[in-house]
Amino acid sequence: MSGPPAVGAGPGIGAASGPAADRSAGPGSGWALRAMSDRVSWRIHPRTLLVSGLLAGLIVLVGGWTLMTGDYQATPGQVVRTLLGDGPPGLETVVNRFRLPRLLIAIGVGAALGVAGGIFQSVSRNPLGSPDIIGFTTGSATGGLLLILLYPHSSIGVPAGAVGGGLLTAVMVYGLSYRRGVQGNRLILIGIGVGAVLASVNAFLLSRATLESAQSAQHWLVGSVNGLGWAYVWPLWAVLAVVLPITLLLGRNLMIMELGEETAGALGVPIERTRLALAVCAVGLTAVATAAAGPIAFVALAAPQIARRLARSGTPTLFPAALTGALILVVADLAGQRLLNPVQLPVGVSTGAIGGLYLTWLLGREWRKGK
Repeated sequence: MSGPPAVGAGPGIGAASGPAADRSAGPGSGWALRAMSDRVSWRIHPRTLLVSGLLAGLIVLVGGWTLMTGDYQATPGQVVRTLLGDGPPGLETVVNRFRLPRLLIAIGVGAALGVAGGIFQSVSRNPLGSPDIIGFTTGSATGGLLLILLYPHSSIGVPAGAVGGGLLTAVMVYGLSYRRGVQGNRLILIGIGVGAVLASVNAFLLSRATLESAQSAQHWLVGSVNGLGWAYVWPLWAVLAVVLPITLLLGRNLMIMELGEETAGALGVPIERTRLALAVCAVGLTAVATAAAGPIAFVALAAPQIARRLARSGTPTLFPAALTGALILVVADLAGQRLLNPVQLPVGVSTGAIGGLYLTWLLGREWRKGK
C-alpha cells in the first residue's frame, strides 16, 4: 500500500467500509483493509485473528458453563431455550435475573480493563503502566467511597463518584507528569505517588465511617459482581458501545508511537493530541468498570501482556486485550463461585491472588533483563 493509510494501519482487528484487501505488505505482515476513499485502513494479522477467535470461543464456553451450573443445574439446550424466552419458569428466573446480568457485567468490565491497560502500557512504554498501578483505579475508588459514605442510599451516587474520581485523578496525574510532553517513567512514578496518597485517603475515610457504612464500602472496595443486575448492565454496555470503537480507531496509531516520538511525528501522527485522546478513553473505561463492579485489581495489568504473547506481537493488540481481560474476569468469577461453594468469593479476591503471582513473575523477569 502507499500513502498515509498504510503507514497508520495499526495491529489488531478492524473492519473497513470497503471490500478491498491488500496482501502486498509481505509475508507474515498480515492483510491491509482500507476504505474506498483510502482515508481509513486497518491491518489484520492472521495470528491475531486466530487468537481473537479462540479467546471469543473460550468466553462463550466459560460463559455457557456459568449459566448452566450452580444450585439450579441446567443443560445446554435448556439454557439456549431460556435465552430465547422458552425455558423452564424456574430456570428463566435464575438465568435472566441473576446469572446472565452477572456474566455480561464480568465480560464488559474485563474488556474495559484490558483495553485501558493496553493503552497505558503502550503510552508509557512500560509493562507496569496499568490503571491500578498508576493510581487511576484508586482515584475511582476514592470517588465511589466518598459517595458511599456521604449518600449510602443513593442509587446513582457510587457510579457517579467512581467516574468523577477517576477523571479527577487522571487530570492530576497527567498535569503533574506534563513537561514538554508526557514521559512514560514520569507518568508511572507520579501515578504511583498519587495512588499511594489516595489509598491513605481511602483508609482515613473508612476509619471515620460508621460500622454499617464501612462494611458496605469495604465490600465494594474488594471488587465484586455478586448480586449485580440489569441496572448495572445497561449503563456499562452503553458506554462501551460508544467508547470502545473510538478507542480501537485511535489505537491504530499506537504502533507508530511506540517507534518513538520523532519517528511518529515525522510520519504525521499528532503525538500529544493522540496520547491525550487515548488517555481520556482509557480513563473513561477504567472509571466505568470501577463504577460497575468496584476496583478490580490486576486485570488491566495482565491482560495486555498475555494478549501480546498469545498474538506473538511486540505492538499493541487492543482487541485481543479486551477479549483476554473479559476471559480472565469470567474465569475468575466462575472460580470464586465454585471453589468454596456455598461461599462465593468476590471476583476481586480471585484476580488479586492470580495477579499477585503474575506481578511477581513480571518484576523478576524485568529485573533479569536489567530493566
